[in-house]
Amino acid sequence: MEWTMTANAPGQVCLMQGNEAIVRGALEAGINFAASYPGSPSSQVLGMLGKVAKERNFYAEWSTNETCAMEACIGASLANARSICIVKQNGLLFASDAIHCGAQHGVKGGMVVVTSDDPSAHSSTNEFDSRYQAMSANVPMLEPTSMQETKDIIPYAFELSERTHQIVIVRLTTRVCHGRGNVVLGELPEKPHQLQQVGEWDRMVCVSYLRSAMLEKLDMLRQEAENCPFNHYVGPEHPKELIVASGTGRLYGQEAIRRLGVGDRVGMLSLATIWPLPEETIVRHLQGVEKVLTLEEVDPVLEHNLQAIAGRHQMSIVFSGRGDGALPKIGELDPDNVAQAISLLTGAKLPEKKIASQEPLIERELTFCAGCPHRATFHILKKVLRQEKHPGVVIGDIGCYIMSGQAAGQYAFQACNCMGSGINLAEALGQLTHYGLDQKVVTVCGDSTFFHTIMPGLVDATYHNANMLLMVLDNSATAMTGFQPHPATGITAMGDQVPAMDIQKVVEGIGCKAEVADPFDVVETEKTIRRLLNAPGMNVLIMRQPCATLMSKKEKRPVRVYVDQNVCWGEGCGCDKYCSRVWGCPGNTWDFKNNKAYIDPVTCVGCGVCAKLCPSGAIKVEGGEEA
Repeated sequence: MEWTMTANAPGQVCLMQGNEAIVRGALEAGINFAASYPGSPSSQVLGMLGKVAKERNFYAEWSTNETCAMEACIGASLANARSICIVKQNGLLFASDAIHCGAQHGVKGGMVVVTSDDPSAHSSTNEFDSRYQAMSANVPMLEPTSMQETKDIIPYAFELSERTHQIVIVRLTTRVCHGRGNVVLGELPEKPHQLQQVGEWDRMVCVSYLRSAMLEKLDMLRQEAENCPFNHYVGPEHPKELIVASGTGRLYGQEAIRRLGVGDRVGMLSLATIWPLPEETIVRHLQGVEKVLTLEEVDPVLEHNLQAIAGRHQMSIVFSGRGDGALPKIGELDPDNVAQAISLLTGAKLPEKKIASQEPLIERELTFCAGCPHRATFHILKKVLRQEKHPGVVIGDIGCYIMSGQAAGQYAFQACNCMGSGINLAEALGQLTHYGLDQKVVTVCGDSTFFHTIMPGLVDATYHNANMLLMVLDNSATAMTGFQPHPATGITAMGDQVPAMDIQKVVEGIGCKAEVADPFDVVETEKTIRRLLNAPGMNVLIMRQPCATLMSKKEKRPVRVYVDQNVCWGEGCGCDKYCSRVWGCPGNTWDFKNNKAYIDPVTCVGCGVCAKLCPSGAIKVEGGEEA
């Protein structure tokens, strides 16, 4: 059934993605304020909220980074606003100072932090488990399983936050964010939550003596957890074998129980209140149990806490799960590894698995999109550095260009830590060039990352005159997570046109020299990079060329790129199959059957850079305007 996000149709059943369910839950809660920095798998949430913000009369923004977003939501709560902050697991770590201090002084209006963890690191550099943050900060954490629970748990989280005057974290994982399921809509309020003036004696100040009040809240939250409507038990009254599940573990467990036919003997306790745990409820279900299997993403957090609870109550139970190897210690749960673990728990025989094909899948590295300006940037940079007396050092950062550590970027960089760290790693090496390190030092960052975290590092490197080059890869969007705007794009999350911030002027305002180059102008950009590498002190080069995928959505370039077979050298071009292996653009392909190069017209976006780099001159561009 077709539906709109703002349809006030209680009882209507809609097919929703998990991220859509978060948005709908926030609207039903009557939010006043929303802030986020994009990060998969929850990037779409703020984008959808921004589109309906004016219609529903609340404020939404893409913040410069996650700390800005978190602290803005804390500030909004001082006016009794219901605020929601959306981050991924890396972003929650980045904002940990703000949330730990916020937990000490608490909140006035309801504040919910949605964190999306990424088991198996599909779109992340790690699969960090956010539950440690909730435990460390002493704030409650809820974890829904289905799309319906995801929608319903958001208003519940706001109510819980306001009852306890504490931040509440809702933890999701990739399969919930991107999965789909039926959701019954609730009622939308006529207007957002009622704001209140900030009173003279309203206090949200982080001081040491407030820690005792925070711990008192935690005791109150334990009682709240005992009555949470999102905790469930299914199975026999007195099972010998119990499965305790959180998040998607419950769904995999239900499927495996059906496959193995053990529903009459195995109980399943599903917990949405994953911190603090409902200890009385857990103890009640552990009575008489001999074996417990824990299903959770990613670390054995729940498993270890269950062991501690059983130990406190002197229960002799054998626990298994992520911790003892019954389930993989890394990566996602799936129906097969969960069924295997339940088979070990119960002794039930696994049904035979039908194998569709014995042929192994070809492993492919990630690569840049066709026409990506980053490919040209790293091609030129690598070429220039190879001509230096000693190989240069290139430090990466987080964004599309992280793939430059692989074949896509000709293995361009030697190190990549966390978002915004590239300039700080490089600054240290740049200082060491004054003490005998005879190498050129380069670091790269994206335009969105520049505003997110690079500026403080640039201040540091400029003030201390580090001998290095920062290359800002300006492709006019936060491309890796879905083209969200940032301060240099001139548009807000709510669609308002605002003056764009000029990265070059920001850099010059800091006191650093800055130049602009076009990575598609291969000859001139090569000269500029070589000159700046040999210039003393801190230098910045802004590589400006819009993302090809973004531009292809806006306009079609009437350009035909093709290979003139009469000119192509074939395998004699100096580098075997140069166009497909060295350049590596998906639009440039090698036909092994006919032993020739050709351009894939479906993939090619018509940037024409390959024609400038082809050593034989066989790649031609016709019509339109070369990029």
